[in-house]
Amino acid sequence: MTHQVHAFEPPERFVAGTVGEPGDRTFFLQARGGGRVISVALEKVQVSLLAEKLEELLLEANKRFGVSLPDVPLAITHDNEPLDTPVDEEFRVGTLGLAFDVDTGTVVIEAIEAGEPDATLDDPSLEDAALVEDDDEDDDDEPDEDLDRLRVRLTPDATRAFIDRARRVVAAGRPPCPLCGQPLDPAGHLCPRHNGYHR
Repeated sequence: MTHQVHAFEPPERFVAGTVGEPGDRTFFLQARGGGRVISVALEKVQVSLLAEKLEELLLEANKRFGVSLPDVPLAITHDNEPLDTPVDEEFRVGTLGLAFDVDTGTVVIEAIEAGEPDATLDDPSLEDAALVEDDDEDDDDEPDEDLDRLRVRLTPDATRAFIDRARRVVAAGRPPCPLCGQPLDPAGHLCPRHNGYHR
């Protein structure tokens, strides 16, 4: 079966978002451009880790190549719009890869379909962000050539905007219990710090 590479280089919009109520949310990465909208599902921890590793990648690109770090977007420029509808899951993400392309000064993010046994983000080991001198993405296709992928290429400013929104999306879930740190449901929860009594 042939795989599909959904490439947006660059996308008109690339965001993390959710569908559903807090406590029962499904997380998506969504890219739009050229009349296409592609949505891929992933776990909350993957979104959080992606934002963290992108931040590290920008800092490393600044240190090694002098790439100017963009400012945190102003509140008035935040993309708070919901995901484009309909949200049709193209595939579930198993692996996320990052690279910085020095030639174009862009960040490359690749979300690869689940199915590769060794590389998933369910344990917090994001595939290490790489800094590449040239565009050698074709060499990467061999190990998982039968898996679909979403590839986006972002400017540092667009990367910073993605990081900002991704962190807000992750934080917008259920608030944590001040005693045990577990998510609170609207009706409270069984707090282990209160011997199982509702709080």
